[in-house]
Amino acid sequence: MSTNISSSCLNSSDYTSNIFTVCTYSFICIVGLIFNLTALVFFFRCNKTRSQTIVYMSNLTIADSLLILTLPMRIYYYLGYRGLPQWLCDSLGLVLKANMYGSIFLLTCICFDRCMAVSFPMSVRVKEGRRKAPLVCFGIWMLTFGASVPIYLFKRRDVHDSFTDCFNNLPVYAIQPLVVYPTLILGFGIPLVIMLVCSWGLVRAVRQSPVAQTNLVDSAKIQRMVASSLFIFIFSFLPYHATLGLLSLYRENIPCSMLTAYHYSVMVACLNTVLDPVAYYFTTETFTKNVGIDVVRMFPLNSHSSEVRYRANNS
Repeated sequence: MSTNISSSCLNSSDYTSNIFTVCTYSFICIVGLIFNLTALVFFFRCNKTRSQTIVYMSNLTIADSLLILTLPMRIYYYLGYRGLPQWLCDSLGLVLKANMYGSIFLLTCICFDRCMAVSFPMSVRVKEGRRKAPLVCFGIWMLTFGASVPIYLFKRRDVHDSFTDCFNNLPVYAIQPLVVYPTLILGFGIPLVIMLVCSWGLVRAVRQSPVAQTNLVDSAKIQRMVASSLFIFIFSFLPYHATLGLLSLYRENIPCSMLTAYHYSVMVACLNTVLDPVAYYFTTETFTKNVGIDVVRMFPLNSHSSEVRYRANNS
């Protein structure tokens, strides 16, 4: 396999593009770090009442925070300070991509967990499965880093690697079809399908609930929250994976425009670290009022009915 990337693409340094990149990464770094650290403080303060969803959200916040911690070096690089060792660039890329996919899997788990809790509140099997949230999170960490490390350790360098320029070049998984296709399917396609199905099931369960027929539940607000979470997921990760797919098709002669599109898609994916807290924490009454740690209580339900109390107590 050979990949033809012009050295002028890798070494080009457009001033306007670099300033935009620096500003975007700086915004993500500052705002995302504030949001995620605030969420972490809240979660650890609620340690005594940790539910399965809180376990997933805590791990999601940690993954997002780790991703953010890789951004200052990218800011340093795009400010014009070149000459970073390639091993450092590769290591930071590993941490970024591993935590990005960790976020994808954790977001999928949160959506699936909510759907199961609301759709099958009386199922003993569902309750037992949801109690394995810590084990699932451990498996996600092992999967994301375990699948990424070998690619970086055993990657093959060819003649075109002489043009590598830290964050300006393509990572190895972006140009190897044997890696790209499983990534597109397992890392994005299947999670997206699960998110779509679970979001539909969650909205359907809320609509069919007897409580939803009363004024105790704002079902429209719940639907907006589900829709916004799904939109953020697609908005953040679809451009990156669509670009990966195109890169695998044009790997023998990659134009500069496609390389630029790849770098912008990485920025959009990183923006998810800012949007996650907005979608999953700050838009819910439970987070802002420090009440309702359970799955169903993560929705803005102010009901005192027996049905809502039962679902909250068994989530």
